[in-house]
Amino acid sequence: MTVDPLFERDGRKGWSVQRFEEQTMNTHTDAAAGLAQIGMRRVVVIPFLSWLLLSWTGVADVRAETAADRPNFVLMMCDDLGWGDTGFNGNRVIRTPSLDAMAKSGMVFRRFYAASAVCSPTRGSVLTGRHPYRYGVTTANTGHLRSGELTLAELLRELGYATGHFGKWHLGTMSRTVVESNRGGPRGAKNFAPPWINGFQVCFSTEAKLPTYDPMWKPRQGAGKRGWDFIADRAQAELYGTHYWNQDAQQVTDNLDGDDSRVIMDRVVPFVQRAAQQKQPFLAVVWFHTPHLPVVAGPRHAGMYAEHDSYPRNYFGCVTAMDEQVGRLRRVLRDLGVSENTLLAFCSDNGPEGKASAPGSAGRFRGRKRDLYEGGIRVPAVVEWPQRVAAGSATDYPAVTSDFLPTILDILQWKLPARRPIDGVSLVPVLAQEQRQRPVPIGFEFAGKLALSDNRYKIVSYPPAGTARSKKKQAPQNAIQSRTFELYDLLEDPGESRNIAEHHPQLVRDMVLRLSAWRKSCQVSAGGADYPHSDSQP
Repeated sequence: MTVDPLFERDGRKGWSVQRFEEQTMNTHTDAAAGLAQIGMRRVVVIPFLSWLLLSWTGVADVRAETAADRPNFVLMMCDDLGWGDTGFNGNRVIRTPSLDAMAKSGMVFRRFYAASAVCSPTRGSVLTGRHPYRYGVTTANTGHLRSGELTLAELLRELGYATGHFGKWHLGTMSRTVVESNRGGPRGAKNFAPPWINGFQVCFSTEAKLPTYDPMWKPRQGAGKRGWDFIADRAQAELYGTHYWNQDAQQVTDNLDGDDSRVIMDRVVPFVQRAAQQKQPFLAVVWFHTPHLPVVAGPRHAGMYAEHDSYPRNYFGCVTAMDEQVGRLRRVLRDLGVSENTLLAFCSDNGPEGKASAPGSAGRFRGRKRDLYEGGIRVPAVVEWPQRVAAGSATDYPAVTSDFLPTILDILQWKLPARRPIDGVSLVPVLAQEQRQRPVPIGFEFAGKLALSDNRYKIVSYPPAGTARSKKKQAPQNAIQSRTFELYDLLEDPGESRNIAEHHPQLVRDMVLRLSAWRKSCQVSAGGADYPHSDSQP
């Protein structure tokens, strides 16, 4: 197989998928053995590839059988949008008619999780199918997407897909020389890992956050952390300090005024149009900045919420502005005649920012951003695919952002590219309404906090009060046995208000053992064992 130029990462020769399969053999058998010994109900431990192949049985009608049948994929993600911030999840204040229409035309995931309680780790999970603690992006502005990881964009390029990234990247810096954003320039040179060296042919990407209206600007005075009213007089503005970059590693300087979601969609639309006209399947990863702070809404959208104070007015307004761009994209796909065979997904990267008094809503769930309680990791999600997903469907299947990669590869009948630990599972049987139980639980770790969630129960452990935990490193493996875990029945108590651990001590022990085995596997990955080349070591 010819090595595509995309595999030349940061000046280092990469590898083809075929060569990667030949060289990557580590499956963390010790950790798998630990899982097998637990004896917990519904525990099935087999190599992931075999498990994925088994999951194909009986649902072949959902998968592309020939190159001509290959669907397009559009993965949209908001930044800090709470579970309760959309109409299809019950919000009666924020107007999200496009997302609500998408929900009516597709499948709503009522129990969809971000892989982490903050943004950067979740983003990496979408592209790799792996938990953030495997690849070193454990929190925001920490680490980068390692060169040894295989991304969804790289894999789909091997199959002839056009690939584009649009919006917030936050998985590494964009420049080793230009000081910008949170880490750009010499200070963050070791974390240089832009999207164009991770498989994306077309890019319109920022390293990190920026204002959600007039994204290049902030007020000379009164630029609060939470946001501000739109700047009517540009003479009263100064540069914010974060830039958009294209696939040629150049800063973009045109068409950057107004609503940021529209600015992003102005680049997505031509990419989709060009691919459709050339009859080339495409992957578009669209990561909106909305509604991450600072929130700013333009005059039209802010005017829709004039009865509210500045902070909620701008928060609500920028969400509605983003929703309009979702509707715009859906119309473009229909006009191009490709909507029927385009899998269009929408979710958020974590729960809402701020305290309960902040405008973002976690719905009925406990916790918010940075929490491993449901409010910090359960997020709004919907998948629309007219050709294959029944309109108006919904599921309580526990899914997570790590599931995107194995799902897409399963749809394309393409096995996983390496025998390395993958935390996600294929959602193909779920989309076909043929599976309601997740075969393996979902593990979480963030800033010393731990959780494991299966189809019904969830254990949670926070560090003792006053204990300083680094967001960048795992808690010591041997410390887990001495920690106190809470247990919740998410079917009976989704708000996690009743800790039932003392009533089910054996269940807690079983789940803690399984969490411990999973963490051990993540630690092996974090040490670089999954990468075939020494220059890919962390």
